[in-house]
Amino acid sequence: MSETLQRGLAVQIVEVLRERLLSGRLAPGTRINEVVLARELGTSRGPLREAVRQLVSEGLLVHTPNRGATVFAADPDDVAALFELRTALETASARLAAERRDDKDVAALHAACARARKTIQGGRRLVHRLDLDFHRTLIDTARSPRVAEQLWRVQQQIILLRSPLDVPPAHTADSLDDHEEIAAAVADGDGERAAALMQLHLDRVRAQMAASTTDPAATAPTSESPTAG
Repeated sequence: MSETLQRGLAVQIVEVLRERLLSGRLAPGTRINEVVLARELGTSRGPLREAVRQLVSEGLLVHTPNRGATVFAADPDDVAALFELRTALETASARLAAERRDDKDVAALHAACARARKTIQGGRRLVHRLDLDFHRTLIDTARSPRVAEQLWRVQQQIILLRSPLDVPPAHTADSLDDHEEIAAAVADGDGERAAALMQLHLDRVRAQMAASTTDPAATAPTSESPTAG
């Protein structure tokens, strides 16, 4: 296999594995069996190993000598630290977005909210892809690539950790309302309000995650279940 073809295949495998990780199909702590996975995906181990290395660099997988790669996992202290980092970065992004937005940015934010609202009205709950859609649009509006790089990492890690947990429909609806209020503050150019709303939103997400973690009735969702935040 040529180097170019192998690299292109590795990119495809990265996205397949990313979806499995963020949807909860590969739970935190799960060991990645390269032999089984390569057979399942119909690929050689070369592109798969390259994909695994990419996801390790993004913090979604963790490589341990003599054990290989496992899905990122975190204890309560680690989760608290992740939320501290995400809150610091994303409140700053919300403030910058309000300062730097233009008409196209505002339209993109409202469109992201509308897509999620339509999904809910169609009988499905807010899935992780739509949630990331809104947050990535907000980050793009902030126009701060270095902040975006760090924020993308921590956002994905939190979604990965939340995916196996039950998220009540009421929380999903509240999160969508939060997104729409943040979008409105950005559209108005009110950076302080946008940052304050993001702070409240992430506090809500953190509290809901803690409640689900300690609730013995919490169940693992399907690949279409929500990880709104």
